[in-house]
Amino acid sequence: MYEFSRLRKPSRVMKKSNVKWIIKITLISLVAAAVFALASTEILGNTGYVISFSILAAFVIIGIFFDVIGIAVTAANEAPFNSMATHRQYGALEALRLVKNAKIVTSYCNDVIGDVTGVVSGGAAALIAARLMEGFNSETLIIPVVITATVTAVTVGGKAIGKTLAFSKSTEIVLGVGKFFAFIRVKPFSKAEKKS
Repeated sequence: MYEFSRLRKPSRVMKKSNVKWIIKITLISLVAAAVFALASTEILGNTGYVISFSILAAFVIIGIFFDVIGIAVTAANEAPFNSMATHRQYGALEALRLVKNAKIVTSYCNDVIGDVTGVVSGGAAALIAARLMEGFNSETLIIPVVITATVTAVTVGGKAIGKTLAFSKSTEIVLGVGKFFAFIRVKPFSKAEKKS
């Protein structure tokens, strides 16, 4: 009976932490999506076609970029970064912290930034298509279909290429992100380490 109760308590704690994490990530996604959507709608409604397409391309690139980081952190092994950190290689300690917290990093990179930019880029594409149809005084569905299909193809193709790169160059990519954090003097998950 004693052993059974010992086994059950951690699972309850885990469930509570999972619920908190799900609520937190959902709220962050909601706020991020709202901010990106409002900003893109406001900007795209008052700019020319060149800037509009540039903003759309930026959303697609950002989504692919963070998708690559999320996958690379998940695929990376701690061992090389432990060795680098021991030799005090620049950015290695920050990279090691990212790998140790891969679940959280992946949630932010892939689920929050990656998915939100994907949804927003789809909305931006629809808005640009509507403006083009209005500008050309056309009701044909060719314009929105071509724009939406192109954005989808570039996003899917870019993420497929990025995924291959993330798995084959995971150590280099994560170390690069670690160097960036070191450069801006940010220590990711340092508070979590102090608590533990």
